[in-house]
Amino acid sequence: MTPPPKITPLIILHGGAGNISPTTIPPPLATLYRQTLLSILHTAHTHLLTPTSTALSTATLAVSLLEDSPLFNAAHGAVFTRAGTTELEASLMLSRGSSRRGVGVMMIQHVKNPIKLASEILLRGEAEAGVADHCAFQGPFIEGKAREWGLEMCEPGYYFTQRRWDEHMRGLDAERNGQAEEWARETYVPLGTCGAVVLDAEGTVCVATSTGGLTNKAPGRIGDTPTLGAGFWAEEWVDEVRKERGEGMVYRPQGREAAVVDRLSRGDVAGLVGDCLPSLGAFESSYAPRTPGEGVRDKPQKVRRAVGLSGTGNGDSFLRLAAARTVAARSRFTSSPLADSVSWMAGPGGELQKSADDRWDGVHEGTGGFIGIELVGDKGEVVWDLNCGGMFRAWVDESGEERCAIFKDER
Repeated sequence: MTPPPKITPLIILHGGAGNISPTTIPPPLATLYRQTLLSILHTAHTHLLTPTSTALSTATLAVSLLEDSPLFNAAHGAVFTRAGTTELEASLMLSRGSSRRGVGVMMIQHVKNPIKLASEILLRGEAEAGVADHCAFQGPFIEGKAREWGLEMCEPGYYFTQRRWDEHMRGLDAERNGQAEEWARETYVPLGTCGAVVLDAEGTVCVATSTGGLTNKAPGRIGDTPTLGAGFWAEEWVDEVRKERGEGMVYRPQGREAAVVDRLSRGDVAGLVGDCLPSLGAFESSYAPRTPGEGVRDKPQKVRRAVGLSGTGNGDSFLRLAAARTVAARSRFTSSPLADSVSWMAGPGGELQKSADDRWDGVHEGTGGFIGIELVGDKGEVVWDLNCGGMFRAWVDESGEERCAIFKDER
């Protein structure tokens, strides 16, 4: 039997998006961000290349390191609510696995690394009493489980950093003085998350995301980070490729209009119905007439596709659009490359920006970005896009080089 093709592991990280510019992030601070991101990327990438690593273990490691850094809005660097408290959120999702592939935790105030709690829930699976079958948890019950499972606990004071407290106080002062809009335009106020998307050698994609939420959010507010389909998503499915004359098997994405014409031209009525009704998409017609001399050349072949997405930005906008799942569904049901779907949602003029309508100012509502990985067959690709001033991001490129970017136009 021919062994399965080798899949090159990939990883991409983000540390938040928003009003990021050389003014709000001056050169010395930008250098510190780059050094920290590259250090975390290197540690996680090194782990990913070990024989026993998985996408889940690598994504959890990467985000736990981001949580430990005071630079990023998660755990030790989390922002404060209007009441001066911290309420943390985290999530994980796998492109394949058991019926519960994803989990979100929220209102966390005593777990040092919320992402490790999310990981523990997935690893313990559906046999663990009290958490079986459920996908979202909050507050004292799940923190009690964290303590029972031996995770490192902490007092809320562990999350405190002077920088975040000062941002909290300045924001409240600006609001009282009627200067909140001006303050937000002149300052990088964390309103996003930190996250990782990882592809391992087995072809599994894992997404991990963690956050403290929006600066000066209302106590009890739940964002997109722990909400499946809003701030994160991962899934896989089987798609079709065709063998072109004189070529090998080539994946050629088609828009819906092209797919409909293709189905009709081949007499594939059942496939056409499946395109129109995705729930019937798994049903394949056994009748597909061919033109003389066509032979088996045009017979569709199956290829596995997988995607993973982690978002960052104004979480309420992501929630209203179910943004992450919408991006994945667009790729799945129109056979669009993930990069195109990410730009359609999170790029300049995309659906996130449109959702703000005339309230769009590039700082608040509708702002954000996505990082992701797409796997087609045995080939993976790292993707991202954003509609605001910048997004802290680091990734491993096609040649294996570890790279980092902060501002919008950096590649």
